[in-house]
Amino acid sequence: MCIGRSAGRHRDSVTRQIFATPEALAAAGAELFIRLATTAVAERGRFMVALSGGSTPKTMLGLLATEPLVGTIDWTKLHLFWSDERAVPPDDEQSNYRMAREALFNRVAVPPEQIHRMPAERLPLLLTAEEYAAEIRRAFGGRRGSTPRFDLVMLGMGDEGHTASLFPDTEALDDHHRLVAPNYVPKLDAHRLTFTPKLINAAADVLFLIAGAAKADVLQAVLEGPRQPHRYPAQLVAPENGTLHWYLEAAAAAKLH
Repeated sequence: MCIGRSAGRHRDSVTRQIFATPEALAAAGAELFIRLATTAVAERGRFMVALSGGSTPKTMLGLLATEPLVGTIDWTKLHLFWSDERAVPPDDEQSNYRMAREALFNRVAVPPEQIHRMPAERLPLLLTAEEYAAEIRRAFGGRRGSTPRFDLVMLGMGDEGHTASLFPDTEALDDHHRLVAPNYVPKLDAHRLTFTPKLINAAADVLFLIAGAAKADVLQAVLEGPRQPHRYPAQLVAPENGTLHWYLEAAAAAKLH
């Protein structure tokens, strides 16, 4: 069972757009964010969104927090979550929360109780994952066992094909039950918290923002190559009765046919 936006709406499953520059990519992402937020607030009185880290999302959030865009959204109706987080304190330079705080919600009027930080520095991470999943369900008003349906989940993609903190050949790729999972990444010798594919794919809209020539090969493999989700976890993202938006900068999309 999904809770949130109606699961009965038939929508296009995949869109793909290519933009000439990273700046144009960020501006298009901001435009989509505004459109989805406006619709969600008008229809349901709130906009439930999961943010991601990365330089392009940072630029996008900065645009949303400045004129002329900042006045187009009723910020008091937003609930902000994170699709993943590093196991670092919230003031750490690598914290996705810190990035969003500096780029966006220090500058807009989102009520503090509607900013749902993912506290990935809190051990044990398995318990923290369960607590964060419970917080998500409370915010959506759903019972245990339900799968909340975000209005928007924002994602990036790494040079090796990871998304959120779903890295190649890591345990969370095979987690079909939890909403949020701890994930150890041997390549980085790092612990993370991440949305699982189950939670991501329940969303009404999922937005990939991908820029940079370094991602051209892996993007081609993800979009046009054989299905190998343990090698390219971004291939796991396939919203159920939702729309998947691939927003690509031209250099990243250079090898697509």
